[in-house]
Amino acid sequence: MKVLIACEFSGVVREAFRRKGHDAWSCDILPSEDKSEFHIQGDVRDLKLEDYDFVGSHIPCTFMCNSGVSWLHKDEKRWDELQKSNEFFHFFWQSKVKHLYIENPIPHKYALLPPYTQKIQPYDFGHGESKATCLWLKGLPKLEKTTNVFDWDKLEHKIESGRYQKSHLLPPSETRWMERSRTYQGIADAMATQWDKVLKNEVICN
Repeated sequence: MKVLIACEFSGVVREAFRRKGHDAWSCDILPSEDKSEFHIQGDVRDLKLEDYDFVGSHIPCTFMCNSGVSWLHKDEKRWDELQKSNEFFHFFWQSKVKHLYIENPIPHKYALLPPYTQKIQPYDFGHGESKATCLWLKGLPKLEKTTNVFDWDKLEHKIESGRYQKSHLLPPSETRWMERSRTYQGIADAMATQWDKVLKNEVICN
């Protein structure tokens, strides 16, 4: 099946789907971090989403996430950026793609987004970190937890045991936002494994 992972430069989710045999591509304004030939560098809005069977979107969260809401009242220019972010969200949400997910942190009320379908944590997919992530789903079932971080004997992606906010504790740097935006391997694997069944019609999801 033809898969597009939008706003992804790392290729983590793209490669998880390719390992399942799908014709998966990533798209971002940045070049592919892994220098893959299966990456489209450019604005995803120049593509026709309906040409794909499955679209995943990791849209920028700077102006919509709850953790940054206080900045809206300190910089009036951020309201204009918030409006642009909302429009970008709905570029995906209002598309006619049959199988779609949008990933983002918990939004604040001014983002005016539809209710998210589910909230997930890295520690439920084999990682030690705590980082609440929301998923908006269309034509896809909710992700099922794979391995809780405390089930150490079953962990595939072993790191330090415990729940901590790794991304929040990263020191300031020019690449901090890039480190924070990467999808955890355990979550990417769960997406590819569980939603692969939908794409192969092994699971029916309206």
